[in-house]
Amino acid sequence: MPKSFNTTAICIPEMHYMVNIESRLKEISQLVDTGKYFAINRARQYGKTTVLMALSRYLQEKYYMVFIDFQTFGSADFCGEAIFSSAFADSFLASFLPGKPAMSDALQNAITDISQDIDRESFTLRPLFQRLAMICAASDRPIVLIVDEVDSAANNQVFLDFLAQLRAQYIQRFQQPAFWSVILAGVYDIKNLRRKLRPEEEHKYNSPWNIAADFKVDMSFSKDDIAGMIQEYDNDYQLGMAIDEMAGLLYDYTSGYPFLVSRLCQLLDEDVSISKEYGSKKAAWTKNGLLQAVRMILSEKNTLFESLIGKLHDAPSLNTMLRTLLFTGRAFSYSADENVIDVAAMFGFIKNLNGTVAIANRIFEMRLYNYYLSENEIYGTDIGRASLREKSQFIVDGHLNMRRILEKFVVHFTEIYGSRGEKFLEEEGRQYFLLYLKPIINGTGNYYVEARTRDLRRTDVIVDYCGEQYIIEMKIWHGEEYNKRGEQQLLGYLDDYHIDKGYLLSFNFNCNKKIGVHDIFIGGKEITEAVV
Repeated sequence: MPKSFNTTAICIPEMHYMVNIESRLKEISQLVDTGKYFAINRARQYGKTTVLMALSRYLQEKYYMVFIDFQTFGSADFCGEAIFSSAFADSFLASFLPGKPAMSDALQNAITDISQDIDRESFTLRPLFQRLAMICAASDRPIVLIVDEVDSAANNQVFLDFLAQLRAQYIQRFQQPAFWSVILAGVYDIKNLRRKLRPEEEHKYNSPWNIAADFKVDMSFSKDDIAGMIQEYDNDYQLGMAIDEMAGLLYDYTSGYPFLVSRLCQLLDEDVSISKEYGSKKAAWTKNGLLQAVRMILSEKNTLFESLIGKLHDAPSLNTMLRTLLFTGRAFSYSADENVIDVAAMFGFIKNLNGTVAIANRIFEMRLYNYYLSENEIYGTDIGRASLREKSQFIVDGHLNMRRILEKFVVHFTEIYGSRGEKFLEEEGRQYFLLYLKPIINGTGNYYVEARTRDLRRTDVIVDYCGEQYIIEMKIWHGEEYNKRGEQQLLGYLDDYHIDKGYLLSFNFNCNKKIGVHDIFIGGKEITEAVV
């Protein structure tokens, strides 16, 4: 059976193309070997369950690995101590069913005892942990407890009581038998489960949360990780693809977010390769093929994007921060003590980039731009309607006429917003250019904002359209000297992208400014500058 790229449930090495996670398993096993109680907290679809299942196989000769998934528990399983304790014991015992690792007679007897107690009404948390201690005492190997999706039950009192008991047993493990190591996995850090509690329940946030060891294993994929995965795919199909280039592009767009990497590869393999434009796997696994996969992922509905957008509706302060970051270039210092930043990082929206907040990856950034701009389109904008009316003159023989786009943007922007003040230009100008650009390239091209240059004064937009790249620097006018520096910076950026022509869009507050478009030739490069 041929392998495939997988984006649902866990990845299985024999069935799916995967990155090599052995180095991660070794790091995690060191925490287990030293008997740590720790939490693996990453955003949705970050490969947590796949790693935990692999870890169970990796350590099964050394430990009894007990894997419990709280998502398999129904809401009724949390409605009382006895019901929860029985449900937990059932899941626990499943790890010791016939066919599982051979057990000593003492361990088998301890398991039999707990199985006989499960249906009793008096089988609450205290007798549950007494029986678990007896099993640990009788075991011929250390027992490691893994609880996946632990935060799915965090707003239930019985779960919080369970964690308190688990903590107490772990702390006293040198005085009485207990699990050797405990691993809790979910989106919410165990120390941040407080965020799921209702205000009247905040008294639940206490000592059960403060013993988790730091988990510093990098779960994202590096460029080399991606290269190894697609090399295996290339070997199977003998494509002769440019492995280093493709791995670099996949990393550039995803920053190694596991689901995004796998989904783009899946789209290349299953969709782009059979499209009319490409028609084969060899043709699909190219830069242009990847850009097509990017367009596909940006337009699809999937559980990851639905979860992210849902968080924007649930957390207005998060929504405000992200929108401000994207459209105004305002810098936010990265502080884990700031609630909105902590929440954004926990859900995977942002990362710490040299002490400042940055969107976690290019795909998320593009999706967020599309989301926010679509909000404007739904309510209708004059600048967007003007763009649609003129669209036919912006595309000539399949190529964007970026100079013409800038010329018409200057005219329309001046007509519609020319009387607005400096504050409007600074906070909204760049947003309205993207609103103008989006209908022109929609469905055929992509654009993204280069994170390295986004600030209050300048922002570089890179447009990919039918295999060509266009670099537009949008900047706020701060004098002639600053403008010259901007031109030099753009020249350097054109060198980076091996492009001979670039574009400047200046939002100028000077009353004596000369509105319009003109060309500049510097250092063998052509720069078209538009001033509004």
